[in-house]
Amino acid sequence: MNSLFHNLDSVKQQRIINAAFEEFMQSGYAKASTNEIVKKAQISKGSLFNYFTSKKDLYVYLIEHSVQIIEKIYEHIDLNERDIFRRLEKIGLYKLHLQKRYPKIFDFLISLKLEESEEVRKEISNRIDTIQEQGVSKIYENIDYSMFREDIDIQKAIEIMNWTMFGFGEKAISQLDTFELVGEEYLKEWESYSNILKSSFYK
Repeated sequence: MNSLFHNLDSVKQQRIINAAFEEFMQSGYAKASTNEIVKKAQISKGSLFNYFTSKKDLYVYLIEHSVQIIEKIYEHIDLNERDIFRRLEKIGLYKLHLQKRYPKIFDFLISLKLEESEEVRKEISNRIDTIQEQGVSKIYENIDYSMFREDIDIQKAIEIMNWTMFGFGEKAISQLDTFELVGEEYLKEWESYSNILKSSFYK
């Protein structure tokens, strides 16, 4: 990647990254148009190829950038917090702050799992598969599963929690006018959902 991209101000970098996330997520690698990316990013095509040598170079950069962001999420996991609800809500809050900067990043990550282009499959598998496996393992490390009722299928309960967190996050992103107080607002509303699930799953 050309160092010129790193020298751009953060707002312009973010605009280019978000435009690329959206186009690759919507169209897939092969059909993605750099013309659409530069249009959404409000830059010239010549500028884009000053920053990145090719469409693949840009795509690989997005993968690496996404991996770095995922790793930061995992770094915020508190292994001393053994309540799965508390741990997931902290992760969800951090993800919500990330989506303030990169609204399509998690959609882009999902699209990587579905990408069929042989030109980029190697780059995807080398970076994404391993980091996701490590992350999932860390998210559920040292959780106190004894808090669950004996008649509850814990795996299914966790899936329900994840679905609820995902849906709540999407709702929050679509409804919030500002992210300035997102932590306080997010936790207060999430707690009402969390209490319902806890009363269903915990002893």
